[in-house]
Amino acid sequence: MTSSLSLTQSTRKTVIETAGGVVASQHRLAAEAGAEVLRAGGDAVDAAVACSFVVGVLEPWMSGPAGGGAALHWRADTGEAVAINFGMRSPKGLRIEDYPLSGEGKAGDLFPWERVTEDRNVQGAKAIAVPGTVDGLGQAHDRWGRMPWSDLLQPAIARAREGMLVDWYAALLIASSARDLAKDADAAALFLDEGQWPKGSGWTAIPENRLDQSRLADSLDILARGGARAFHEGDLAQAMARDVQDKGGSLSAQDLAGYRAWMGAPLRVDYRDAAYHVMPGLTAGPTFAHVMAELEGADLSSDPATYAAYANGLRAAYAARLGKMGDTGEVPEAPGCTTHFSVVDRAGNMVSHTQTLLSIFGSRVVSPTTGFLMNNGIMWFDPEQGKPNSLGPDKACLMNVCPILGEQGGRRFAIGASGGRKIVGAVAQLASFMVDKGMSLEQAFHHPRIDVSGGDAVIADDTLSAAVLERLAADAPLRTTRRSVLPYAFACPAGVLRDAGRNSGCTEIMSPWGDAALEDGEKTE
Repeated sequence: MTSSLSLTQSTRKTVIETAGGVVASQHRLAAEAGAEVLRAGGDAVDAAVACSFVVGVLEPWMSGPAGGGAALHWRADTGEAVAINFGMRSPKGLRIEDYPLSGEGKAGDLFPWERVTEDRNVQGAKAIAVPGTVDGLGQAHDRWGRMPWSDLLQPAIARAREGMLVDWYAALLIASSARDLAKDADAAALFLDEGQWPKGSGWTAIPENRLDQSRLADSLDILARGGARAFHEGDLAQAMARDVQDKGGSLSAQDLAGYRAWMGAPLRVDYRDAAYHVMPGLTAGPTFAHVMAELEGADLSSDPATYAAYANGLRAAYAARLGKMGDTGEVPEAPGCTTHFSVVDRAGNMVSHTQTLLSIFGSRVVSPTTGFLMNNGIMWFDPEQGKPNSLGPDKACLMNVCPILGEQGGRRFAIGASGGRKIVGAVAQLASFMVDKGMSLEQAFHHPRIDVSGGDAVIADDTLSAAVLERLAADAPLRTTRRSVLPYAFACPAGVLRDAGRNSGCTEIMSPWGDAALEDGEKTE
């Protein structure tokens, strides 16, 4: 198919080096909230808490308190990397018989599973898994935070009281899911006009529409006063579970109360003269390790050879991932549409943090009492039985999240991405650009990438050279496309770099909201 996109338009993002801290997020105002915490003397972890809650308010279709994810932390004083898995779990009361296969082929939403009757594992209350984001943030803050938890939630509360501004990009995302949002009365009331029309502004008008997020603000205020566990225990948790069960889901107050994020040692991946710290267990960390193992012995001497090696490595790693990984009950006691942000503070502490609702707008179900948009983590399971990742009660979800910490010589970086199955490919290539090719953060984020995450076909950036494209086409079916605002054909990364005491950050160049905010910069609105 021939693209209608301009061939002469160029998009770039400026990367600034600073001695102060940097927060890189898919939403500029969330990054700024984190940078403001750094200005107030907070740790990278404090900045991460503030950024997490603000991005959950201002980019609600990607993540929020009722989601899950994982993070890697680097502590400069001890030279220690720590992993936190706050991934979602299936409820204990989930009934496999509630998810019969329809016989209508593949579901088509992010994963190649067989379709379930009424798409119950994708949309609606039965798709909701036990969330973990708030507990993961709470555990990190309890261990390393310097500023009061309550203070860190105030920026998110203020943004929710004001209501998210529906600009052209927000209107585009809401419109893309309007049909599904209309199926839940509370989601329709929040995101749509008159329960069916996407919110938006006129073609040339300055946007003025805002979401009514007042109930979300009230819930965040409860979390600010009661601490992270107030999400899992007490009136808020009971109300959320009751809302989900009233809509036909199986999430219970006991599920919420019993949830604990896992904290422990990351998986260390030694690679050439560098090392990466990645998430162990049911994440994309082991898949990233597999890709890098394939690359370590590959020929990267030329661009055609390098991209061919990327394609082959990703193909092999994904075949292993989809065929062998899952929570079978025999996994060791490791940790059982998405946003990523990365933080580095003045002292060199780092956070690489990915959080998600899974699909865009998650389950497309809003808890009316709490204002939380709920996840659809059940879609992470294969609905066919007899496989390592088969759907079942009280199981950890097999997440695509892939936050990493990398180090080579005097350089250290924290990167990750959103984009479902495309995440690990983006992160692996960025890591290779910086380690194998010696690129700066700015160079790596502007460099063209490929994607191999859906079978043998290769999706390639059409700005790659003819020699690279010819080599890729010789090995597998090839499609080319241009980086665009929507869709993100090559995932949407964000990262920070520390080199000789200087810090920098960058986000996906095509992300209209994403940006890096500097501790030493002026606050912007």
